[in-house]
Amino acid sequence: MLLNVEELAKKDRLTYADMADALEYLYKLDYHPVAVKFFWDEAEYNNFQAEKLPGPKMTVCQIALASRMNNFIVKANEDNLMCGNAKTCLGLRAPSDDEVDGHVKYTADWDHAKDCLLAKPMLPLGKLKGFMTAPLAKTPVDPDVVFMVTNVLQAYHIMNDYIGGKKVPTLQFNHTVNSAVCGGMVYCYNEQKPNMNTMCAGSYTSGKTEKGELNVFIPGKDIGILAQQLIRRTAKYGGPSMVGSPGQEWPGLHVCKKCPMVRFKDAE
Repeated sequence: MLLNVEELAKKDRLTYADMADALEYLYKLDYHPVAVKFFWDEAEYNNFQAEKLPGPKMTVCQIALASRMNNFIVKANEDNLMCGNAKTCLGLRAPSDDEVDGHVKYTADWDHAKDCLLAKPMLPLGKLKGFMTAPLAKTPVDPDVVFMVTNVLQAYHIMNDYIGGKKVPTLQFNHTVNSAVCGGMVYCYNEQKPNMNTMCAGSYTSGKTEKGELNVFIPGKDIGILAQQLIRRTAKYGGPSMVGSPGQEWPGLHVCKKCPMVRFKDAE
């Protein structure tokens, strides 16, 4: 392997660059894991040195694109956001009947659309001053949430490694009718639990979450545990794949279990 898993396994403490290297290389991620930081202090936000700022107003999932695809550290606040749903989830505005009107297309029922809106995860109203997205390897601060866009097999391995690292037997996730990325981040932060969801209408178009991809969110305090479990498991078995026999290179040999027609023998 190009990644020295044995050396990483010996480390008592991983850097965020170590974690990102392990996640990206061993899971074969297509994009950088994104560190997300919420700023509750105006001065801290203003003094934070980002590499990029949004030009025109954008959605949260568009802002995260600069970090997961282009490797930039970005900061943004309410003035940079055009997405009303994100503003509500981030506590930058209160839910309204006008916003309910925009949710009726999901339910064909106004009252139920209101229930769906009010059930979405939200930060405390009026408290957030801004947020940062950064490639995990470059984050200059401890992240509150780590956000990844993955395929289904990658998400399966990530959540299984979270289960292994945290010593929990099962995981449950929160799906909402929209606000997949912004709401997914907030749910993960509020509950301090991992989350996984599909793209929503907005993140499919604006945030470039493809039809076969999932959004995965890990609490920032747990990202080291996840990475260490992945590294420990790979060092023990020789490869990261959980498909078939452990220890295979990613993604592992994809054959029908116990099939007598698919067998290999050593070459003489």
